[in-house]
Parts: sequence; structure tokens; C-alpha cells
Amino acid sequence: MTLVMYDVKRRPDRKREEPKMKVSREQAAENRERIVDVAATLFRERGFDGIGVADLMKNAGMTHGGFYGHFASKEALMAQACTRAFATLVDNWKRLIARNSDAPLPALVASSMSARHRDHAGQGCVLSALGADAARQGPEVREAVTAGVQAQIEVLAGLMPGKSAAARREKALTTYASLVGTLLISRAVNDPALSEELLQTTAAALVQQTAAKR
Repeated sequence: MTLVMYDVKRRPDRKREEPKMKVSREQAAENRERIVDVAATLFRERGFDGIGVADLMKNAGMTHGGFYGHFASKEALMAQACTRAFATLVDNWKRLIARNSDAPLPALVASSMSARHRDHAGQGCVLSALGADAARQGPEVREAVTAGVQAQIEVLAGLMPGKSAAARREKALTTYASLVGTLLISRAVNDPALSEELLQTTAAALVQQTAAKR
């Protein structure tokens, strides 16, 4: 009797694929909010063209590939970041006004024209940081900026003296333009003394003008 031996090789076990963890709707919403918050800061610090999607996602603690699961384009994120930044600024203004109900306008002007505001662009005025960039963008970004500007002007108008809504709005417009323009120039110059002089002089002039017209 002949025995036939077969060398049966066992097939290597296939590695079990780890199931992909599904992100809950709540987590996805949190991730999106974090991206918008990070973008609102970094765009103001570096400009719209100063940082790309990959670095934005890295700073938010996520991978580049996940971006388009949240946003259709970088421009869409730019618009939402502007909306978020303006909303935060308006909320900050309202809290500041509530804390200084006896003299809200001087408090707001002092805060806006402070060295701290000048030196922390990522948390400050959207227009002084991104105004020139926004002017070159498409309608989505410019609509977000326009809505934010209108919201800030509305808050300012509520603090202005004047017998009519039109008069108060006119003063709010000139005050707003002065605040934004002065902050922009104070950041642009490389002379610390001039920068500080711009902030202090504008702050004093705005408070004096509005007080004189009451």
C-alpha cells in the first residue's frame, strides 16, 4: 500500500479590516464649528491667501481630506468664518456696553482703540484685518462682510446722540469708519510711537465729538 503525502499549506489569515468609526451628527457638527472658529482667527491673522486648507485643518486637529465633507469650497469657509467673527465681535460689544451702561460709547471706543486690540488681529476687527482681501472676493464673502458691518453699525447707532434715526446712523457710520481706518493704519506703520498716537488721538476725538453733540 502506497501512502501519498500531501503538503497542505494553510492560507495565511487575512487581516481583519477594522470597521471605520462613523462620526455622529453631533461630533460632525462640533468638528465643523471648530473649523469655522479656527478659520475665523487664522484668516484675520494671515489673510485669506496666507493660509491654505491643509494648514487650517491641521490647526483644527483634523486631516485635509475631511474638509470637503464640511464645506463646498474654501470660499464657503471664508464666508462662514467672517460671519462667525462678526457675530462674536457684536456679542463682545453688547457685553461691553452692558458692563459700562453709564458711559458705553467711551468704553467701546477705548476698547477698539487699545494696543491690545491692535496687537491681536486674530481676535479683533474683521475689516481692519481683512477689508482689502474681502473687496477682491466673490459675492458669498462680500455678503457675509456686508451683513457683519451692518450689524456693528446698528449697535453703534444705538449709542449715538441725535434727534432722529438718520442722524444717529450718520454719526455711527463716521465713527465706525474712523475706528476701522485708524486700527488698520496703526497696524501698518512700523513706528510704535506713531501707532500709539493714532489710537489715542482718534479715541479722544471720537469721544469728544459725540459728547459735544448731545
